[in-house]
Amino acid sequence: MPQFTIIVLMIIIVIAGLAFALTNGLHDASSVVATFIGCGAATPRQAIVLASAFGLLGAVFGGSGVADTVSGVIDLPPQPALLSVLLCAIAGATVWNLVTWKLGLPSSSTHALIGGIIGAVLISHGTSHISWGIAELTGPSHQVTGIVKVIAFLIFSPFIGFIAAFLLEKLSKLLLRNAKFSINRWIKVIQWLISAILSYSHGANDTQKITGLITLALVSAQGGSMYSPPLWVRVAGGAVMFAGTLLGGWTIMKTIGQRIYKLMPVHSLNSQISAAGSILAANMLGAPVSTTHVVVGSVMGVGAADRFRMVNWGITKEIIVAWFITIPLSAGVSALLYGILFVWLMPM
Repeated sequence: MPQFTIIVLMIIIVIAGLAFALTNGLHDASSVVATFIGCGAATPRQAIVLASAFGLLGAVFGGSGVADTVSGVIDLPPQPALLSVLLCAIAGATVWNLVTWKLGLPSSSTHALIGGIIGAVLISHGTSHISWGIAELTGPSHQVTGIVKVIAFLIFSPFIGFIAAFLLEKLSKLLLRNAKFSINRWIKVIQWLISAILSYSHGANDTQKITGLITLALVSAQGGSMYSPPLWVRVAGGAVMFAGTLLGGWTIMKTIGQRIYKLMPVHSLNSQISAAGSILAANMLGAPVSTTHVVVGSVMGVGAADRFRMVNWGITKEIIVAWFITIPLSAGVSALLYGILFVWLMPM
């Protein structure tokens, strides 16, 4: 591949990666502030400023374990030819994010990105170049790695959020059964701290998914090695992701903050604590999870614990369907893009 083509592809991948971060912000950053706004603890402007600031801190100081996991799914050595795969993987995920954002569905950006990676690698190099993690899981070490690790945490994280929120809601109802209505004022104040922690954990987890791939693109284009995303990549990814909230995440905020269950301040607090704890644990394990999944699971948990029949289970069915179809459809889009760009138009 000519050096000029390599440089151009690298620049396009960085731009595409930041575009994906923007669409990620439309989805998951909206989830971070949805309950905070929905219960009246903060105005939209206040919530976005808080989420942006602490999300950026999470992106910069949140480590690189998740980035290593995501980039490790591609079982290919860093090489210029890998750039075409990365471009189509990111583009496929971005297209799916835009579609679900337009429909107002809180789909998973993580699912979309993993699907994009699978589709692009499959059509370009075949199944043997995806780190499925099955051999490691069934081998003597029983290690959870690759696609198995990603899928496992994506599946179990919302259930963990649901269970934690359910139990916390039951406990708070017991402890606050004789509390005065005025306690809501203090609950709203506490939510500012919990929302800051949730925003930090979200920035640390979600930004790493795309910064890991951008870093892999830089290594492939320049040669050598790079053990973690550069500071400028982390800052740019975090800033762009949270800018996405300002550009149209309001529909998804309304879906999570109002349409699943009518949230009171204590419901919002319990869901935020559960979601923040789940995502922080995932960060420590280097596991990419969907903030949207975890937050939705926690909202469903508090609703089920409070008044089961009042939960809008119809909305949750739509969300769950979007979760299951995201990986295959985003994989199809990325495979189609690779076929058009690098097989038909520019055969390599």
